[in-house]
Amino acid sequence: MAVEQSDAIVLRVIPWSETSLIAHIYTRDFGKLSVLAKGARRPKSPFEAALDLLSICRVVFISKSSDALDLLTEAKLTRRFRGGSRDLLRLYAGYYVAELLERLTDKQDRQPEIFELAEDTLTAISDPSQELAGVVLRWELQMLRLVGHLPSLRLCAHCGLPVADSPWWVFGTMASGVLCANCQAGQRQLIRVPSGAIDELEQFSDSRWREVDISALSPNHRSVIRGVVTRYLTVLL
Repeated sequence: MAVEQSDAIVLRVIPWSETSLIAHIYTRDFGKLSVLAKGARRPKSPFEAALDLLSICRVVFISKSSDALDLLTEAKLTRRFRGGSRDLLRLYAGYYVAELLERLTDKQDRQPEIFELAEDTLTAISDPSQELAGVVLRWELQMLRLVGHLPSLRLCAHCGLPVADSPWWVFGTMASGVLCANCQAGQRQLIRVPSGAIDELEQFSDSRWREVDISALSPNHRSVIRGVVTRYLTVLL
C-alpha cells in the first residue's frame, strides 16, 4: 500500500457511518477516486472543511491495490468554491462541473488537463465579472474534447467527407456531429444550425482552451447553441 498525495476537487460526499464518509474526488495526478475519510463527520474532524462540495484541497491517501476504497488520511483546504455566494445560477453551474466530471471520466484515468480545466472553470464561475454562459459552454466542449466525444463540426459525422459550406447546417445528435446532404436521410434527432453557430462551437472547442474568449458567445446564437449541446450531452449520457 502506497501513500500518495495530490491536489483534488471534491465532487460528492456520502455519509458512511456515524463518524465517517465516502468522498468522490477528482485529482490532478490520479484521476477520479473514491476515498474513505474516517472520522470526517466528528465535531472536531481532522479534515475540517476541506471536504466541502467543490472545494479544492491537497489530499494524502493510502492507495489500496484491490477494489477497496482508498483511505484518506489528510485533506488541507486550498480554495473554497464561492459561486454559491454570488447567485443560485452560479451554484448550479458548479454542481454541473462536478456532474460532468463524475459522468464523463473513468476511475484512475489520469488526465491533469481535465483537472486544470475544472479548476479554472470553478474559479471563473465564482468571478461575477465572467459571463457564465460562455464559461459553461467552454467547459462542456473542452470536456467533450478531452474525453474523446467532441462532435464533428466540419466533416460529416456519417461519411467523413467535408460538409459543403452553407447558411444552415444540419447537426445530428445521434450521429455525433454535422451531416452532409447525402447522409441526412434516415437520421434521427436532427437540428438545423446557422453557420455562425457552428463557427462559435468550433471556437469554443479549440484545444488552446485558455485562449478562448468566453465573452465571444453571440446573443443571436446562444439559444441554438445551448439546444445543440444540451441535446447532444443528453444522448451521450
